[in-house]
Amino acid sequence: MKLRRTRLIARNALHALRSFVRDNELDPLPIRRDFKGYSLAGFQADARSGFNVALLTFSQGMAYAVIAELPIYYGIVTGALAAMVAPFFSGSRHTVIGPTNATAFMLFSYFAVYPHLYMLALMPLLVFMIGVMLVIGAYLRVADLIQFISRSVVVGYISAAAVLIIVNQLRHVMGVDLNSGGDSGSARTFITILGATVEAAPRTHWQPLALGAMTFVLWYGLGRMFKKLPVFAITLLLMTVASVLLTRYAGFELETFAGFNISDLKPSIPRFSQAGMFSDVSRLFSIAFAVAFLAALENSMMSKTLASRNGDRPDMNQDMLGLGIANLACSMMGGMPASGSPTRSLLNFTSGAVSRLSSIISGVLVAVAAVLLGGYMDYVPKAVMAVLVICVAGALINRRHIRVALRSTRSDAVVLVVTFVSALLAPLNVAIFVGVGVSIVLYLRKASRPHLSEYEFMEDGQLAEAGEQRGRPTPAIAIVHVEGELFFGAAELFRSQIQKTCMDPNLRIVILRLKNARHLDATSVMALEELMFFLRSTGRDLIISGANKEVYRVLRDSGLVDELGRSNIFINSPRRPNLSTRNALLRAQELLGTKEADVKIFFDPSKKTDDGVG
Repeated sequence: MKLRRTRLIARNALHALRSFVRDNELDPLPIRRDFKGYSLAGFQADARSGFNVALLTFSQGMAYAVIAELPIYYGIVTGALAAMVAPFFSGSRHTVIGPTNATAFMLFSYFAVYPHLYMLALMPLLVFMIGVMLVIGAYLRVADLIQFISRSVVVGYISAAAVLIIVNQLRHVMGVDLNSGGDSGSARTFITILGATVEAAPRTHWQPLALGAMTFVLWYGLGRMFKKLPVFAITLLLMTVASVLLTRYAGFELETFAGFNISDLKPSIPRFSQAGMFSDVSRLFSIAFAVAFLAALENSMMSKTLASRNGDRPDMNQDMLGLGIANLACSMMGGMPASGSPTRSLLNFTSGAVSRLSSIISGVLVAVAAVLLGGYMDYVPKAVMAVLVICVAGALINRRHIRVALRSTRSDAVVLVVTFVSALLAPLNVAIFVGVGVSIVLYLRKASRPHLSEYEFMEDGQLAEAGEQRGRPTPAIAIVHVEGELFFGAAELFRSQIQKTCMDPNLRIVILRLKNARHLDATSVMALEELMFFLRSTGRDLIISGANKEVYRVLRDSGLVDELGRSNIFINSPRRPNLSTRNALLRAQELLGTKEADVKIFFDPSKKTDDGVG
């Protein structure tokens, strides 16, 4: 019997899941929509935009791999492959997928805390898990929940990540190894990284420091004079040439990256057959979930931003699907996690791209460049790349967004500060959820405070808040207006505030006006029921007025209508918004046995009559 019941439950759950997926079906190939009426002029615009994006993608791919402490070709491969694969499945036609600052440093932060885990061996499985989570999330419409994440969390996280990136890259500019000599072990958090950097300062080499200073001056000068040029790529190229000349003719000793060739770009399939796979999945689950969450958040924010500028309708779940499939592809080719790149996406849009083909073109160009230039990467000094990474990270600290978050509300300020501090003191995959958790708690705290006030009828027939200095027109009757959310978080506060009103010994009837109350749930109904029993135990009565159809449905389905009595519930009439309260007042007078008063009712002729209960 139990087995049959279990099978029935499983079958019903599977049927519900299939129905949900079918009702929320995603487009398997949205790219085909871009080529209706596609012209040669459109292709030329896409090709121009793709070339501009490719210049930035190649150099940024190297930089983000450096941030994650991965070989530089991981970032280049991801920038090429994700840009080619994602457009076939994404909803946005301008978003460019690839490695990003935030996801790269989250990888570094996690594996720095667990140095015994071999990052390169686990990377294919990690990226595969991220891709699977994103694809499943897309079909379950998880992206619809992204809108509930406070921007203060993102601002705090990105700002802290930028600070961490800057501090972590200083060692390459100084030309020191933080894990050697008298330094305090492996640098893992902001405090230890900063402490180890300060301790290593006396061992600074002047040559990489001088080259780094030259790099910054060149980057800053080009950025001020030629804002439309790919300053990052130009600076990297010119300073690489300069370092070669300084090494050959001035005797500079500079640490460079390892070059790579076509054999290093071979497929790297995640290991599924080994006995330790399940333990690896268990170890990587938290970081995979955190990166998938962050990538979906970055991608959704970028898609919505671009859609607001080009008039498209954003589809967050379709974008999540493209992001997930791009990560699955990267896991098979030795890449790192991919996300929606703000800088490359914005460049793609401002360069005039008209379709997803621009992203594909940029990916192809990056792939060609990887094959042709991979062998020359050992000429690129780490000091030059470190300074460029620091410059990019500094640009991530948006002072205006920080100022807005700090000044808007106290909750926003608390969320930003908590997220920022958490990211400096804890691994980033933990810090981002600390920020999200605090923002949700503060929101629930704010939403769980319904506004309650006593109302009375004025001479013109309108309801208005009762004056503090005047007594009630009928001392035995209180009209309590409820404004706001009445979900589980507000139930206790709602009940306690009503009971304070009931402390008046002259009070016999409480008319609860629920016209602007929203989102009643089981906890709220139980609180109302307890209030009703409390009033009746002291010889008093509860009447409900102004209930809308949704509130009435909850009261009816929960059985409270039967408990309270249908004659004590009055439904809201949109055309005559005060009619239900007037009728409730007459009912109260009836219960008291007093003479019915002449109560005027405000009438709004602009609204239709709807006196039904639904």
